[in-house]
Amino acid sequence: MQYRTLGRTGVQVGTLALGAMNFGRIGRTPQDEATAIVDAALAAGINLIDTADMYGDGESEEMVGKAIAGRRDDIVLATKAALPMGDDPNRRGGSRRWLVTALDNSLRRLGVDHVDLYQIHRWDPATSDQETLSALTDLQRAGKIRYFGSSTFPAYRIVQAQWAAREHHLSRYVTEQPSYSILQRGIEAHVLPVTEEYGLGVLAWSPLASGWLSGAVRRGRDVATHRATVLPERFDTAIAANQARLDAVERLARIADEAGLTMIQLALGFVTAHPGVTSALIGPRTLDHLHAQLAAADTVLSADVLDAVDAVVAPGTDLAPQEKFDTPPALLDPSLRRRR
Repeated sequence: MQYRTLGRTGVQVGTLALGAMNFGRIGRTPQDEATAIVDAALAAGINLIDTADMYGDGESEEMVGKAIAGRRDDIVLATKAALPMGDDPNRRGGSRRWLVTALDNSLRRLGVDHVDLYQIHRWDPATSDQETLSALTDLQRAGKIRYFGSSTFPAYRIVQAQWAAREHHLSRYVTEQPSYSILQRGIEAHVLPVTEEYGLGVLAWSPLASGWLSGAVRRGRDVATHRATVLPERFDTAIAANQARLDAVERLARIADEAGLTMIQLALGFVTAHPGVTSALIGPRTLDHLHAQLAAADTVLSADVLDAVDAVVAPGTDLAPQEKFDTPPALLDPSLRRRR
């Protein structure tokens, strides 16, 4: 395992990090297998584990807490808040009222007294940056969090939050967690230049593109990935974007074969090759999945291979732009782009 500095924090983390979204009801990974995955990940040198309060309504955090019991100090522990935790409109977002409660709930489920990295899961347009950053700064000073970051923020919101922290003399976001893969390269055009400018650590989620780059999706085969049963529209090749992805996967498979790599090694090696990326978050459902992904821990792609990937999916291009989670609200709600 290679290690990199998480932004400018001085904290060293592996180029692969363990995402726990699949622990529990989302991925149907039971506690015994989740613990085995954590054991094997730590043995392989992974030292950052990432979860969130809304993964299984807290179930993932509880399972991570059980899996890491007795070895908290060996782990850079990260969780997230802001997405809805029930129907109550105040049990979500970036308000001080909710974040203080949400963090206490997460600490209880995890069985710890602090987390190393607390992330705002999505930008909350109803809450000012000052409100959120002030609450996070106070939680940091109270010793409940060591650092805080953002997740899936548009580039302009990352910049605005940095300015707000400076203007109001508050602590700032030190990380960003965006979606990034060979098939979804849009962040190269906007987000990564900003994170590099401000020295943010980047934890890339979905580096296997929801299973498209796992080797399980090929032309002429039945799709053998859990995500296809949960989100079938993402794999319906009658949809133009999915046909484009399938075409790209076939070309990428040939590149991987010629380079003597698995598709997983190609996919993870591509993400960790970018100088703006700190770690790729892998989210195995099973121990076998983990071992297949750990095989990419020391993969370094040659310039020729990276050039070949660029010829398949151009830099800065998203093959499935409809799956972006950082779209400005005005592009989704017509009333916000029409003068009254």
